[in-house]
Amino acid sequence: MSSRTGIRLLSAIATALATALLLAGCTGLPTTGPPNAGLAVGEEIEEPPFSFIAEGPEPGAGPARIVEGFLDASMSPADSWGIARKFLTDDFQSAWKPDAGVTIDRSVENRDYDSTVEPDDEDATSAEVSVSLAQVASVDGTGAYTADTGTATATYRLVREEGGEWRISEALDGITLDIDTFGQVYEKFSLQYFDPTWSHLVPDVRWFPRRAAMATTVVRALISGKPSEWLAPAVRPFSSDVEMVGDAVTVDTSQVASVPLNRAALSASPTDLARMRTQLEASLEGSGVTEVRLLVDGVPLDAGRITVEDPIIDPGVLVLGDEMFGIATSGGEIAPVSGLTAQIAKIADPIAAVDVSADAQLAAVQLRDGRVFAVSEGHTNQVDGRGGLVAPSLDPFGLIWTAPASNPAAVQVSTAQADPSTVSDAWPSADAISQLRVSADGARVAAVVTSGGERRLVVASVIRDEEQRPISLGTPYYEVAQLSGAVQGLSWVGADAVAVLSATPDPTLTTHMIGGPSAVSSAPAGATALAGAKTVTGVRVLSTDQSVYAQRGSFWQEAISDVRVLGTRAGY
Repeated sequence: MSSRTGIRLLSAIATALATALLLAGCTGLPTTGPPNAGLAVGEEIEEPPFSFIAEGPEPGAGPARIVEGFLDASMSPADSWGIARKFLTDDFQSAWKPDAGVTIDRSVENRDYDSTVEPDDEDATSAEVSVSLAQVASVDGTGAYTADTGTATATYRLVREEGGEWRISEALDGITLDIDTFGQVYEKFSLQYFDPTWSHLVPDVRWFPRRAAMATTVVRALISGKPSEWLAPAVRPFSSDVEMVGDAVTVDTSQVASVPLNRAALSASPTDLARMRTQLEASLEGSGVTEVRLLVDGVPLDAGRITVEDPIIDPGVLVLGDEMFGIATSGGEIAPVSGLTAQIAKIADPIAAVDVSADAQLAAVQLRDGRVFAVSEGHTNQVDGRGGLVAPSLDPFGLIWTAPASNPAAVQVSTAQADPSTVSDAWPSADAISQLRVSADGARVAAVVTSGGERRLVVASVIRDEEQRPISLGTPYYEVAQLSGAVQGLSWVGADAVAVLSATPDPTLTTHMIGGPSAVSSAPAGATALAGAKTVTGVRVLSTDQSVYAQRGSFWQEAISDVRVLGTRAGY
């Protein structure tokens, strides 16, 4: 059995096991009767982890087959890619650096191998094999993921060793994986950095190979590494004086991770130690670690925790019906929002969009003529009367972001009292903007912009003054994806992803991880507006039939009817 056949078999077995687990307890699939609800809103299936087991070189294999086997073996990171190293010469085994990065291609089947030597050529002593790849993304040595589409070519040089076997003598550092395998070999972690106010944690998504020492890898990346270049201006790095010492973070049977630090940690204040511990525990979420203990010379430090604001909540779906604005109830009614419902009812002109602050004390209301107003209890103030504005977005500091669709650089922020200011360096290369959403932590802003005729989803860091008023956007900004069609809606999903609602060629909801792959699903027919949530299953979509739909499993179910405007929450 070839290495590829073995890998496919293991993958098939894992898939079958996952399916069996999902169907456990079912005696059959119903073919009649009414439809039943699937997962509860917010509930998600966790895929069982498994590891690929690759095979070593086949005796007598030609150069192309050796390279193919080497790429197959890249799926197994065990023992620092010990199996993959068997395809290399002795000298190159020690020189090759698999952790240098990952080239991610579309599929294994689409790879094209071109060898300068035929498999049955017994006289050749050296060969070169070129592999054409349909690249979709890459991961660098820090674990940062970048969408990078196009055709790529990887070249491998081989020699015939004593005994007649071909081995790779020269290749670029790093490994190559197809997109389906990538998520099984590499695991996502969000390195957490504090915002300038020390009140929010901001995620910086990284990908690391699945192996036993995950805690060590994550801790070292947070303490010794740096935030991504595009995010760095909006966050505080880990303490510059404190470093990790020793080779490993140990995790005991109680899932407590002991992190050895240098003696600079002895001079840190209790607040600084608490911040370090909070960052580390949040960054290790998903690794199984339940607690972090900081050590110096083997002695535990007295480190507390910082209470971090978590604005990512799901307080209910905001809607504007025929009679009032408020929170949709399970019974199909609309419950008023204290201080906002009555004030919004006083607005006589047709309303196009409503964005509500996390504490529900302020709303940014856009009329169909484009004007934007700040609405709070007893007050309605126009904050931007410029023509052609995109839908407004509130940030966690009570500031309303607006921008003209035809002038992306003219981003403006206003207080509820209509005190405006300009945000400089806003999308300097863009010609138009159609969507704008600030994240719940206020450190990032996502937008759909058009540049050179191409529509792009981009995210930038937000640079603020001491009063937390935005003064500029960081550069370079992060390009998440190129978009093919017009966008009906943009929202944040949790802290590290954004959802894009498109209507052409078919209604589609695409969730783009900020620093990771995207996931595509169908959207309800006639989808026109989008409201984000903590998870994808909490997202709501408004259709032209004036119904709001919720996702249950792989289907969309009508949740609310007779809705004129689907409201949003700040940060979503």
